[in-house]
Amino acid sequence: MSAEAADPGAPLRRRSRPRIDLRRLGRVALRGPVSRDRLPDAIGHVAEAHRAHHPDADLTILRRAYVLAESSHRGQMRKSGEPYITHPLAVTLILAELGAETTTLTASLLHDTVEDTEVTLEQVKEQFGDEVCYLVDGVTKLEKVDYGAAAEPETFRKMLVATGNDVRVMSIKLADRLHNMRTLGVMRPEKQARIAKVTRDVLIPLAERLGVQALKTELEDLVFAILHPEEYEETRALIAAATGPGDPLETIADNVTHTLRDAGISAEVLIRPRHFVSVHRVRRKRGELRGTDFGRLLVLVGEDADCYAVLGELHTCFTPVISEFKDFIAAPKFNLYQSLHTAVVGPEGAVAEVLIRTHRMHKVAEAGVVALGNPYAQDPAAAPQSEPSDERADPTRPGWLSRLLDWQESATDPDTFWTTLRDDLAQDREITVFRTDGGTLGLPAGASCVDAAYAQYGDLAHTAIGARVNGRLATLSTVLSDGDTVQPLLAQDTASGPSPDWLDHARTPAARIAITGWFSDHPDEAKPDPETVDATGPGAQSEPSPEREDPGAAGPGRGRSGHRATGVVVDDPDAPVRLAGCCTPVPPDELTGFVVRGGAVTVHRRECPAVAAMQEIGRAPVAARWADGEGRESDAGCRVTLVAESFGRPRLLADLTEAIATADAAIVSATVEPPSEQRVRHTYTLRLPDAAGLPGLMRAMRDVAGVYDVSRAQHPAPTG
Repeated sequence: MSAEAADPGAPLRRRSRPRIDLRRLGRVALRGPVSRDRLPDAIGHVAEAHRAHHPDADLTILRRAYVLAESSHRGQMRKSGEPYITHPLAVTLILAELGAETTTLTASLLHDTVEDTEVTLEQVKEQFGDEVCYLVDGVTKLEKVDYGAAAEPETFRKMLVATGNDVRVMSIKLADRLHNMRTLGVMRPEKQARIAKVTRDVLIPLAERLGVQALKTELEDLVFAILHPEEYEETRALIAAATGPGDPLETIADNVTHTLRDAGISAEVLIRPRHFVSVHRVRRKRGELRGTDFGRLLVLVGEDADCYAVLGELHTCFTPVISEFKDFIAAPKFNLYQSLHTAVVGPEGAVAEVLIRTHRMHKVAEAGVVALGNPYAQDPAAAPQSEPSDERADPTRPGWLSRLLDWQESATDPDTFWTTLRDDLAQDREITVFRTDGGTLGLPAGASCVDAAYAQYGDLAHTAIGARVNGRLATLSTVLSDGDTVQPLLAQDTASGPSPDWLDHARTPAARIAITGWFSDHPDEAKPDPETVDATGPGAQSEPSPEREDPGAAGPGRGRSGHRATGVVVDDPDAPVRLAGCCTPVPPDELTGFVVRGGAVTVHRRECPAVAAMQEIGRAPVAARWADGEGRESDAGCRVTLVAESFGRPRLLADLTEAIATADAAIVSATVEPPSEQRVRHTYTLRLPDAAGLPGLMRAMRDVAGVYDVSRAQHPAPTG
């Protein structure tokens, strides 16, 4: 094994390059600028690394940026005792080795000038242009004196918004944090832990999503060493013990090299050591580590087709582990990553994981968006492109970033933003689902139809009543899979709102913030009145309160007008009246009522189990009857809950809903319980234009093949 695997601070890309002596650079920097005909010695390493990726780059602007940075930071020292200029130099070198273009490196040299010196943004803009000014402003922290405890979350909000317009802002921030983490040892332990936790929760997930694996892996190791020192030392000892002659990966690498050479495939076969956190994860997964678990084979080729040629040779000449095969070339990850993953069995049963990619793929896998150069440089003659909906189409504005920028506008409170940001970034896998209009939605793994509804319709999704997934009706709680086609279904009643249990199914911050905001604006809807006895059947979806569902329902203080909305007259002429959601009475049901919280009278069907429950706890019934011709039917019609008992069969749900629609009834909510002994129970809450149509609706539902009974809902009464 390479000894570099035991050093988390080892250079990331060019492992043959000696480690830069920052103290020496600091002494060079203190001597100040040199003559105009050559670059200052202090940025010679930056120029060398930059020219390795961009041979024709004009370094004049780098020289001018260094001169301004050195002169403005002169006299400032880091806590480590080094001249401050060593920090922007080190950050710029990190980016240069990853292949960043000249504008990014210029902004990197200047990234702390506006924050820590007398240099202003206007000066930066005047000397270096709008792009460099925007990047410097994007990474400049907000003043704690102005924002107090909110300074850190609001600074990250500012950086994310800036990243939405120019992804290079976050590239500079990630390199800045990496160098700070490398030199964090001079800080107090508690401050080290605080910075490491923010790095773990926010910066590392951002590095992963932007595809900058070279920065992500080193940040992970540095955080690991600070937050889990004992496990880190154990892992260090394991890697050190595995370093030396007799590495089984070397034997397999030699065999792979000869196999590909014999097949006429030009390829470079390397041993890629795992970093500390990767070894630790493999150890936790497998228990005892194998000799091949400390690294993987990396096969680099010239063309995409060569990747599959290599795969074919490996699977032909070695025994493949089929369960380990993944094709991220045909289906790239959302963070630009492309590669073929497989595993083969070598001599003596040793299993080696193999990564197969082109040199271009490898550069992108290491540097992510940094490898794009200047992604915003376009041909002026080219036609403007429309905004893509798929993050794979425009890596400079990935879908996850667009969603993050959308929901952060709703999270006005810094604490809410900070908490939601961490939760959002913790969801490290994405899926793509298709809309029926041909567009796509990028969602985190585990997202439901609730998330899809809010992603597509925003606040209009408050009225969602269900969805079609791959052409089939589905509940809003249905979890979506990558590649599904989803069509959220919205109710015609725009006054309706979400159900509290939607929060149990929402994974995206946008959905959770929208639902929470709706209940903040409608506090009476957040918790159902325990005395209104709504639907509580096993597995049933909680029904909305009658006041929300019936636009004409009486509210407190509306007197007898309630009976005009419900078509019911009660003995107390001044009491508001509402129909119980548990039994949804309609004419000509026999009625009885009970006074509940707020003085309203809730009216039930006389045979409803809630009636007996109310009487058992001493509630006095209130006489109620249907009004004779007065307001028996409101403009909104009547609402009723029906239960259909059926034998399970394909398309049963579709046929039932078609029968309901044919009878001119609207579905308010629907629940299908899990099948039991080949029998299925469907519960529908329906709105009919006329109660007289109820018998015909029930007959139509009974006529559906497989349905053996349709009855009015008889939910058990609540206890207590």
